[in-house]
Parts: sequence; C-alpha cells; structure tokens
Amino acid sequence: MKIVALGDSLTVGETGFMFSDSEEPAVPYPKCLTVFAQEYLRSHRSVVKVEVLNKGVNGDLTSGMLERFSRDVVDEKPDYVITLGGTNDIGWGLDMATIAHNLTSIYDAAHRKGIGAVACSVPSILGFDDLIPPRLDLNTTIKTEAEKRRIAFLDLFAATADKRNNRLLADYSADGLHLNSKGYMRIARYVFDNWLKEILDQMPNDVAGT
Repeated sequence: MKIVALGDSLTVGETGFMFSDSEEPAVPYPKCLTVFAQEYLRSHRSVVKVEVLNKGVNGDLTSGMLERFSRDVVDEKPDYVITLGGTNDIGWGLDMATIAHNLTSIYDAAHRKGIGAVACSVPSILGFDDLIPPRLDLNTTIKTEAEKRRIAFLDLFAATADKRNNRLLADYSADGLHLNSKGYMRIARYVFDNWLKEILDQMPNDVAGT
C-alpha cells in the first residue's frame, strides 16, 4: 500500500529555523508513520507492505499543493493521500473561502482518480494567540467538508493542543509554529491509531505490495 503525505513544512518535518530551539531536523511524521506501520505489520506477521511518501514543500500554500497534485500525488499512483495544509495561507492572511476551496479541490481530485483522501486539521500555534481563531475556523470547515464527502478526518489540532487554552503544547513545539521530534511523532502516532491501523486491519494478510 502506498500513501502520499501532501503538505508544507509541517509535513517536511523541519525544525532548523531561526527561532527554533532545536538545531537538528526532526524526524518527519511520514517517516514515523512508516515505522509504526511496519512494526505493527511485523508483529502480526503480515506480508503487507506500506510506503509513505513525503511530498511536503517548505512554505507551500494550499494553492501550490493543488497545482502540484498531479505530479506529486496522481503520478505516484498511491492508494491514499493525507493532506495537511493551510498554515501558511493563514499566515499570509488569505481568506477562508479560498483556503477551503483549494483543500476541497484536492479531496475531490483524489476521489476522481480513485485515491482515498484523508483530511487533516491544522495544528495550533504557540506565542501567536491571534492566529489561533483562524485555525479553529478553518478546521471546522475542513471537518465539515470531510464529513460531506465521507472521507477520513484527522484532528491534529486536538491531538497537539492544550485543551485549556487551545495553544500548541510546549512539549511539541520547536519554534511556536513548527513541531519538534516529539510533536511529529505524536502526529504520526495519532494518524496511525485513528486511521491507518483500521485500514491495515481490513487488509488480507496475504496481500503484498507497495
């Protein structure tokens, strides 16, 4: 089974930025997700193979993800595409309607190509409280659109935020915006436990492939 992780720097897994507390790059969540899947399949003596391709681009907008969808997703012939985007759009002050249109266009394009779409909410932020409400608004829209399309929705915001104030938990933060290794591992574990594990459980153990 092949999965494409489509996104921006939160998918790339970068932490080596000017304001980051870490000088070492974090292990990206797609790589962690691959490890979790391989460990699970090995423990169940399954011959199923899982490949998670990292198609994140630093600084990318949802419009850029949509523009490169054919090359980075369709051409790879994956079974699923996990889309995590919108952080940079919010940072540039783009309107919610435009961001939502780009994301839903990605979900719909995947459906037309027979690729399973997985929608992710945008994680929170630490140290920039005025940018939290737009994230909550966008995430509500993402969830609603995912439910309309009956596709998987993964709430990465809830998985990494402080429930008391909706801020990104400090334990997961590299620089307030990007995550550290612990944060990316948390995302990967959440994605595995709340989506991928069920997919793998539904696959026959005698099915091999990537």
